[in-house]
Formats: sequence, C-alpha cells, structure tokens
Amino acid sequence: MKNYILVIVSFFALYSNAQENDLALNDTIKKLNPVLIISKQQSPERMPEIKENVLFSGKKNEVLKLSNINGNFTTNNAREIFSRVPGVTIWENEGSGIQINVGVRGLSPNRSWELNTRQNGYDISSDVFGYPEAYYNPPLEAVETVELIRGGSSLQFGPQFGGMLNYQLKRETKKKFSFETQNTVGSYGLMSSYNAIGGAYKKFSYYVYNHSRSADGWRENSEYTVRNTHAFVEYRFTENTKLSAEYTNMDYKMQQAGGLTDDQFTANSRQSLRERNWFGTPWNVFSINFDTKINDKFSSNTKLFGLIGERNSVGITATPNTIDAISTTTNNYSNRKLDRDYYKNFGVENRNILKYEIGKIKSNLAFGVRIYQANTQRLQEGTGTRGSDFDLSVEGRYARDIDFTTENVAVFAENQFKVTEKLSITPGIRYEYIKNTGEGRFGVSGANDIAFPNKTISRSKPLFGLGLEYKFRTTNIYANITQAYRPVLFSDLTPPAVTDVIDTNLKDASGFNADLGYRGTFKKYLNFDFSLFYLSYNNRIGGTRQFLNNDPNQGTFIYRTNLGETVNKGIEGFANINVTKLFNVDKPYGNLDVFATVSFIDSRYTDFAVFTTSGTAPNIAITETNLKGNRVENAPRYIHNFGISWSNNNISATAQYRMSGKIFTDANNTVAPSANGITGLLENYNVFDLSTEYKFLENYNIRGGINNLFNENYATRRAGGYPGPGILPGEGRTFYISIGAKL
Repeated sequence: MKNYILVIVSFFALYSNAQENDLALNDTIKKLNPVLIISKQQSPERMPEIKENVLFSGKKNEVLKLSNINGNFTTNNAREIFSRVPGVTIWENEGSGIQINVGVRGLSPNRSWELNTRQNGYDISSDVFGYPEAYYNPPLEAVETVELIRGGSSLQFGPQFGGMLNYQLKRETKKKFSFETQNTVGSYGLMSSYNAIGGAYKKFSYYVYNHSRSADGWRENSEYTVRNTHAFVEYRFTENTKLSAEYTNMDYKMQQAGGLTDDQFTANSRQSLRERNWFGTPWNVFSINFDTKINDKFSSNTKLFGLIGERNSVGITATPNTIDAISTTTNNYSNRKLDRDYYKNFGVENRNILKYEIGKIKSNLAFGVRIYQANTQRLQEGTGTRGSDFDLSVEGRYARDIDFTTENVAVFAENQFKVTEKLSITPGIRYEYIKNTGEGRFGVSGANDIAFPNKTISRSKPLFGLGLEYKFRTTNIYANITQAYRPVLFSDLTPPAVTDVIDTNLKDASGFNADLGYRGTFKKYLNFDFSLFYLSYNNRIGGTRQFLNNDPNQGTFIYRTNLGETVNKGIEGFANINVTKLFNVDKPYGNLDVFATVSFIDSRYTDFAVFTTSGTAPNIAITETNLKGNRVENAPRYIHNFGISWSNNNISATAQYRMSGKIFTDANNTVAPSANGITGLLENYNVFDLSTEYKFLENYNIRGGINNLFNENYATRRAGGYPGPGILPGEGRTFYISIGAKL
C-alpha cells in the first residue's frame, strides 16, 4: 500500500513542481506563438445522418473520441473506455488487454462475437459467418474513435444481434511529418511503448505505428508479450477521389493462468495451478480502399480486404481441482493438448450514397454489395509436448483435422425519406446468400479415422428493417426495428464428442432488435440518450438427450438442434452534465462533468427444451423439461457506471465507479458453485478507477492512474473450457504512469 501512496504523492509533487516550472517558463512561453489547449469534452458523440457512405438516421449509436476520455489505453481497459455506453457487458479474463471481450444487452461478451467487429470499416474477426471471434483488436493508443452501432446496423453491416463495433485508427492530414510516442510502466512488470509517424505531402499521406507491450501479470502464470505494427498510405487523385492501402500485423505470446474453484478463488484469487498453458495468435489484416465523389448527388466507396491469421493454444484443459503435477511413474509431466486454427479470409465491399428528390421530399439512398470467402483449417486434440514453454510441436497426428469454407454474397439498400426537415422514415432490406462446407477427420478410434461427414449448408436470407427519426432543435426521437440472424457456427457442427449427432436441418438463429429513444444535447451542458430495447433471439442451438436406435438398452447420445428462444429487454440511459457550464463558471474553473450510464436488463428464456436422463440400462428414463422463465446465462440484471471528470487547459482527471449485477453462468440457473468451479452464481461487483493526464509545453503529457483502487475481489465469468475451466478472477489493484509527446 505504501507504494501506491507514494505514486499518488508523486502525482501531486509533479503537479506542484510543474506549476513552479510554468512560472519560470513564462518569459519563454510569451515569446512563442499563443497556444490554446482545448479541455476535454465528454464523449459519446453521435453519428451524423450520413458518414462514409453509411446511413445512420434512426439508429442508436455512440462515438467515443478517445482523446476526450481519460483511461488506461495502454492495456486497453474496456471498463473505462466503454463506461459512457450503457448496457455493455465486459469479460475480464486477464489484464493484458490483448483481447477485448464486450457484449451488449445481455449478449455474450466472448471475444465480442455477437458484434460485427471492424477496423477502419473492414472485418477483423476470424470468420464473420462461421467463427466470428475477435482474437485481434488494435491498441487503443492508436485509435482515434470507437464507434458502436446497435442492432439496427444489421442491414448495412451483415448478420449479428449486438451491432457493429468499429475501431477507427489515427491519421495525420495536416503536417508533412509528425511523431507521436507514449511510454508506460506499471504494476507487475508492465512496460509499453507506442511510437508513430505520419504526415501529408502534396497528394500523399501516410501513418505508421508500432506498439510493444509486456508484463508479468497480476496473477501467477500470466506473463505476456505483444506487438502491433500498422502501415497506411494514401494517394489523392483529386479532391474527391483517393486510393489508400493499409496493413496490420500482430503477434503475441500469452501465458494462461487458467480457472479456479470457488474455494481457491476465495483463498487467493491471484493463484494459478497452470504454468504450462500458452496461447498465441499471429494476425495479419489488410485493406485497399477506393473513395470517389462523382458529384454532389453520388459518392462511392469500395474496400478490398483480407485476413491471414492463426489461433494456437497448448496446455492442460482439465478442471482446476485436477492438479497438473509430475508423475512419480514417468518422472515427467503429462503431454499437453494442442489446438491450432488457420484462417484465410478475403472480401470486397462496396457502399454508395445517392441523394435525390421526389417532388419536395429529399431522399438519401444507401446501397451496396458484399462478396466474401473464408477458409478455416481446424486442427484439434493434438498431443503436445511434456514441456512448460510455448512449444507447438505435435506428436503424431491431430485427432481432429477439419477444413471449413464460407462463401457469401449480399446486397443491401436503405432509403431515408425526409418527409419534412424534422421527420425521416428509413426502410431497408438486405439479402444474404451464405454457403458453409466442412470436410475432414472428426476423430481417431484406434488406428481408424472417424470421418467428418461432408456437410454443406446453403441458404438465402432476406432481412428487413424500418427506422424513424424526428428532430427538434438539438435533440431527436429515434425508433428502429430490424431483423437479425446468427449463422450456424463451426463449433455447432463440431461437438465435443464423436458420438454426438448434428441435426441435418440445423437452422440459423434469427430474430430482431427494436429501439425507442430520445437523445441529444441541451445548451452545451447536457448530453443524454435514454431508450428502451427489445431483442428476440430465436432458434438457439443446444443438445437434447436421445436413445441410440430408439433403444434404451443401447444407451443415449446428444442430438444438437434448434431448441428455443430468448428475449432480452430493458432500459438504457446515459447523461453527462457539465456543471461549470451549467453555472457559467467554466472559464475560471475549467470543466467539471458528472456522468452516469444505467441499464436494466431482463434476459430470459421464453422457450428452451432440455432433456435429462436417470437410471441405468435397461431402465434409462429421459425426462423433458423447459427452461422457460430462466435467466439467460452471463446476462447481468443491471450495469451502471457513475463518474466525475474535471479538466482545464492542462490537467484532466476522471474517477469512475462501475456496478454490475449478479449473473448465472449456466442455463439451468445453478446457484451453488460446482466443485470444479464451472457453474454457479457469480456475485455482483463494484470497481473504482482513477485516471489523470497533465499536458505541458504544448506537445508533452504525463498520464497516470490506478485501476480497481479499492482492490475489489471479483470475477466476471466462469469458463467451461478454454482459457482454463473454472472461475476467472478480475484483476486487483494496479497502477500505471506514462509519458508521451506529439511533435
């Protein structure tokens, strides 16, 4: 605790010393050109009606401008970054921030897989239609804005229930050459360095950055190293036509501490029983972007994009009450389990905006086409080494070797009819064709291969939606109802056991999102957005127990099929009040903001059949029950964030308090924790974060903060498999301090 007190005292000492230095530098500064440092204005902002050939009218959306937010960008602390967006659930597997796990409205946050995750407008997840997990996200020190468009975005961005999440990277368009650096140290060996150059000369512009970070980790066995490198170049043919290309490469090695039982978590949540578990995902994404504006009525954008990546894990995936120890017989560890995926995805997406008039009614038509192809090679259940390092060597063959491919063609159109200058009506449609195929080896029995039955699922899917927006002076009422769906995932086609059977008529999950809200600003001191939402998620996939050959004497098997529906509904609200502007004292006292995001979420099964067995052959009985009325797993009943920020021309500081409700971790709503820590109720938690920044000499800054100031012992999830079965603790108290410059 003394170390943390010293850090806080150091902040105040640094500030006092800086004030004295400012007095000494007054004479020098007076000789320079006057500099005005704009104090932070609190996010989120809202999208305009049209931006980059995307139509946002009537859709719930938030734009987080990171330069206006205090937070721990070094480790991508999602708890701070998304604190001003209501209804965001966050999984905190570990403190590296390499993967951002967020979900909205009670949907699973697992690697943001219920969201269409993008960078600069193109896909960055493994396979949008077969395995939509985001193993990569950019370092937030390189991000200009984070854009979140809710479920109404499915028409223009494709199938998902959560919406579209886009990381817009920084660019330099004013100077011929600029240099930015941010260097950070912190708790448990944290060291980070972000360095970028950029500029614009004549018709060219460019931006290149490298981010490297490493730490030992708050928990035992949780060290990591990560590097992100990005390069961008653009050529402007004319003022209205430009061509750009960009490439991102990420590579990391992460030790996985694994899960704990509840008793282990209570005794010492920092402990780990897995020192031989590792994970890494080398990742490459690229894009070629062509923008043109033909005239004031028509503009077009075309993106050619691709992804080449891997998912590699090696370790012991047994439950936490199983010890990974050296055998007294072999005098060595057991072999580890090795899984590897290889991804190759390519696509092209075209977006257009046409402005036209029918009589006196002005209209904006957004339309486009998308062509996409993806391939995943899945190698699982390989026999790894007996060692302890990140070794991907395999003994013999992988038990499972399956090749999945996805083909997709989509066309979409949304038309904004501006009935009056205040009232807009926006109907839309999207038509999807998706074809998934799979073939290969599902397992090995003795010396014989168990073939994965060659499987092809093809379907055509129309989606419809309607949006409304009515504008007042600086506020508006919005409403939207839009269909969405989730394609059958590769994991649904490859169940854990070779005896499981897949329904040949397995359907995609389908449903819709609906929003009704009121948002806007008032007299420059109030920013707000309050809304109701309703999300129907039908045809959820699960397993039912059935008899082999309809004979109780032959045992049972799991039949994976569509089982039922869940409904998520609730209230979302955000309000930010600038107190000093309210009382017109911001000039002498700076900006004092208080903000609150509140969400009440009711996520329940409305119809979900489950089957259990009892007895032994030949007297096995299968009993059918229904989970109707049960709460959806991993959906908290409330998520609230409260904060206060103060800033003047040089200093800004934010303190925030997050409250998240209890969650069930299985569909049966089990309360008592299981002995292995995989199921059981997770209690509510409250976490307090503090972040500060001091700017001096125009171009330099010192940042610092303390996360989980009061050292709350909490957990956000339980895992049934990777990254280690059991309860996964959130991080305790940590601090960081950073110095940077932009020249």
